[in-house]
Parts: sequence; C-alpha cells; structure tokens
Amino acid sequence: MELLASVLAAYLIGSVSSAILVSRLLRRVDPRDAGSGNPGATNVLRVSGKLAGGLTLAGDILKGTVPVLAVDFLFKDPAITTSTALAVFLGHLFPAYYQFKGGKGIATMLGIYLAINPLFGCAVAVVWLGTAVLTRYSSLSSIISSLASPALAWYLLQDAWTVVLGAVIFLLVLYRHKDNIKRLIAGRENKINLSSN
Repeated sequence: MELLASVLAAYLIGSVSSAILVSRLLRRVDPRDAGSGNPGATNVLRVSGKLAGGLTLAGDILKGTVPVLAVDFLFKDPAITTSTALAVFLGHLFPAYYQFKGGKGIATMLGIYLAINPLFGCAVAVVWLGTAVLTRYSSLSSIISSLASPALAWYLLQDAWTVVLGAVIFLLVLYRHKDNIKRLIAGRENKINLSSN
C-alpha cells in the first residue's frame, strides 16, 4: 500500500510542469509554442531569458528531490525509494496534466540523484556541465550525463538499486532525445545560448 501511494503521488508531482507554471507566472511565452517546443529549462532559457530558465531549472530539480527525500525518510525502503524516483521522472516525461507530453527530464533526474546521494548527484551534474562547456549542446550533455550515471552509481555507491534506476533513466532519456540525436548527426542541433536576458 505504501508503495502504490508513493508511486502515484510521485507521478502526479512529476506531472506538474515548472516550465509552464513559471512562464505563466512571469507572463512569458508558453515554451510549448516557441523554440524547440519542449517544456524544459533549456528551452525556457532560450525563449524567455535567464530568470525564467533559472526558476524552471530550480523547480524541476526540487520536483525530483522532495518526493524521493520524503519517502526515504518515511519508509527507509530502497524498493519504495527507487520506485518513487522512477515515478516522478516518468511524470515529468509523460505528465497526466498535459496530454502526456512533457520535458526531457534532466533537471528532474539531477534532483532525484541529489536526493539519493549528494555526491552522486553532483558527480552527474559535473559530467553534464563539463560536456556542456566543451560542446555547448544541452542535448548531448544530457545523454552523456545520463549514460554515465549507472557507472557513477556503482563506483560511488555500489548500490544495485541506483544502478538499475540509472540504467532505466538513461534509456528513457535516450528515447526522449531521439529527435535531438538526429539533429546532432545532421549538424542542425541548437547550441546553448547564455546571451538571453
């Protein structure tokens, strides 16, 4: 019963779109109607500026962190914690409130990993940041950091639950970035632009 309740609550929390809420509160363009059309921090940054992008990033990270910390504190059961983490991630990717069309999950992934273990979360964030600095491709950074997460989980935590979670999240990230991969191969992928206000 605890598992079912935790998974359902986490999925519904994950379904809340920080990008859409922030854009409405700041009276900015709906990210689904501009730029890449993705309701995520990178697209909000691109179409609405640094403030909106930063708030979206913070909201998506917290969306991953809070449910995982809560269930870990309440139940101390790795099966419930891992299931909750996956549910909140799936909520972000396939939200119940927006016709199951959500973001690509990287900020929420980082929030989940920070909740599981801060060192692990920071290590994955460093991989993302390092790739972004070198390539300026958010999509490539997302793919590489999610790919690295199972190996980092094993090296830093030696925890099978987190390794499996990382592998499943990587496959979901790869699926959600399939169009980005095509554009990367074709040389048409947009780069990160920090010149917006």
